[in-house]
Amino acid sequence: MYDTIIIGAGPAGVTAAIYADRAGLKTLVLEKMFVGGQMVNTYEVENYPGFKMISGPDLSNTFKEHMLNFENIELKTETVQDLQLEGELKKVITKKNTYETKTIIFATGAAPKKLGIKGEEEFSGMGVSYCATCDGAMFRGKEVMIVGGGYTAVEDAIFLSRLCSKVHLVHRRDEFRAGKKIVDNLKKIENIEIHYDSVAEEIHGEERKVNAVSIKNLKTEELKKVDTSCIFIAIGQLPSNALAEGKIEMTEDKYIKTDAHMQTNIAGVFAAGDGRDNVMKQIITAAAEGAIAGQAASSYIANM
Repeated sequence: MYDTIIIGAGPAGVTAAIYADRAGLKTLVLEKMFVGGQMVNTYEVENYPGFKMISGPDLSNTFKEHMLNFENIELKTETVQDLQLEGELKKVITKKNTYETKTIIFATGAAPKKLGIKGEEEFSGMGVSYCATCDGAMFRGKEVMIVGGGYTAVEDAIFLSRLCSKVHLVHRRDEFRAGKKIVDNLKKIENIEIHYDSVAEEIHGEERKVNAVSIKNLKTEELKKVDTSCIFIAIGQLPSNALAEGKIEMTEDKYIKTDAHMQTNIAGVFAAGDGRDNVMKQIITAAAEGAIAGQAASSYIANM
């Protein structure tokens, strides 16, 4: 019997475990792959307090070491297959075991949608990025590209225009999905070049660095190679919430809904991090939500 079981060991899950342990809860963290989540695939992190610059894998290791320094936290590499959430005692079912717990914290995160083009996997973290606010500063003064047509892509293009010498915005349609006001602001910025009706076809590079992207115009079928130091892919995210479907209230996009205490619509079940319905998806915000969820689980148990 555990006081809380945390599903996922990204920054939200790790921080939730630390705060749960500090509250005296017997805690189990279940992670199907490795501690760190999307951090592991991030080449460099320069916006997490306490580290001027650190690689994603190194920061993940730091999180893991910190978490396992607490005696009441168990970390197991297991894939959760099913959940029973009704009643005071919940069950978490993996291929190997069935665990009972008083509370559950979802920290399953989300994964960025990928283009699925040649060079994307090869140069991931080395000029292929899914987070302009995370990695944009590393390309200060350089020419970059962003792919997408929604609010995130447009906002990222405006953000990058303040840092980079030029921004190529590649959008597969001739109109943006983002609102008129922000699009009007986008079009006024001189160092942003918009490539309408176009898609990225291939990412090129050498010596572990991106140096160009081939883009294709869908109407004319013209193919051209654009010099760039980085391609930022902003075509959306996919929350990793399959376990919660049909069990917990979600948005249309399959993000878990919670209140300010990370409590879902089911008593004793909480969610934190990128899989939760929130505005900003960063390491620091995931960690903050994990802290709230860990403390909320403790309060819930105290009032049972």
